[in-house]
Amino acid sequence: MTIYSRGETLLQVKGLSLYYDNKCILCDINFSIDDIIRPGMQQGQVVSIVGRSGIGKTQLFRTLSGLQKPDKGQILVAGSGLPWTLRPVHAGDMGVIFQNYYQFGWRTVEESLRLAAHRNKALKGMENDAIREYAAQFDLSDVLKRYPKQLSGGQQQRVSIIQQLLKGSDFLLLDEPFSGLDVCVLDKVVNLLLKVSLSHEFKTLIIVSHDIPTTVAISDTVFILGKKEGQEGSTIVRSIDLMERGLAWQPDVQEEKAFAETIKEIKNAL
Repeated sequence: MTIYSRGETLLQVKGLSLYYDNKCILCDINFSIDDIIRPGMQQGQVVSIVGRSGIGKTQLFRTLSGLQKPDKGQILVAGSGLPWTLRPVHAGDMGVIFQNYYQFGWRTVEESLRLAAHRNKALKGMENDAIREYAAQFDLSDVLKRYPKQLSGGQQQRVSIIQQLLKGSDFLLLDEPFSGLDVCVLDKVVNLLLKVSLSHEFKTLIIVSHDIPTTVAISDTVFILGKKEGQEGSTIVRSIDLMERGLAWQPDVQEEKAFAETIKEIKNAL
């Protein structure tokens, strides 16, 4: 098993509830994400939230991102600098990558990326260098002068991810990043997300998806969103630590028997 330890808490959800027309949609959700430390390397976090269609993943996605306030409870994220503190999440704290990869149609890829880079004070004076570096890493150097309508779906997705990286957020929240991708593009996206997770110690990817095998294969932790007997809304019914099971950070994990058993266990809990 890979040696690892847990550090400071990066994100904490405490008693989160969300109501529509006095009906509880998300009820008393609690979980936390800690800094994962592996000797000799930068190890970011990849957490998946899985659940059936209609279970409330979209609502949870919006509340985690700060785009929608919960009716009860808190979402706390790590602040910058010392001493180490957690503070309430606000819109803009997390890089949000929606399923439709919305881009400004009247701006070229390069113009959109430059707009994102200018929002990151740490890149002041180095925006162009950062854009060229990310474009090369994500195989987009040849499309910087193109407009969104001239890009494939996979290219649009990579542009969206680079935009959020350029903004400098430690948290990336991804909505169904594997939806509608063919096998070749899917492999590229998976490798891309793994590369992003290793780019900084505190880089944290939170993937909301119903594609259980693909999502779990790149995660270190799985939170299952479902319903408990006698409870009106959805909540976290179970969490699975893939690190403890020796199923995290393994390139061919989907071929292992323990992985198949874990996938079956997750599906049975939905």
